Amino acid sequence: MGTTTVQEAKRYLENARTLLREKARKEDGIYQDPKYVKLAGHAAYTGVLLALDLLLGKKGKGRKDVDWYKAELSRMDRRLLGRFVGAYDTLHLSMSYDGNPLASVAAAGLQEAESIINWVENRMAAS
Repeated sequence: MGTTTVQEAKRYLENARTLLREKARKEDGIYQDPKYVKLAGHAAYTGVLLALDLLLGKKGKGRKDVDWYKAELSRMDRRLLGRFVGAYDTLHLSMSYDGNPLASVAAAGLQEAESIINWVENRMAAS
């Protein structure tokens, strides 16, 4: 696997936006195709994880899970932890699993994803 960059994380987020805009068919604030809502949620959440992995590095043994990210972020920045929990709930659970069709939910999730990715980018630039 190649080196991940913040630009790659942003690419995942842009892919999520493209899926919603071009495939999910929004009508009156509701997406008509849950398949693309699910794919968009997964893409955006993956972008968040890629960005956080740049910052947090490797885990000792086993796979990273949401609890590992929460524990790491709680030691680093409580505000970012809150944003991550919101992004996890919206992007991963509500969109990826449930296919929540509300465009307002997707917009809020994508906004949080962008906020986290930008936070990581700024933090990496400062170090």
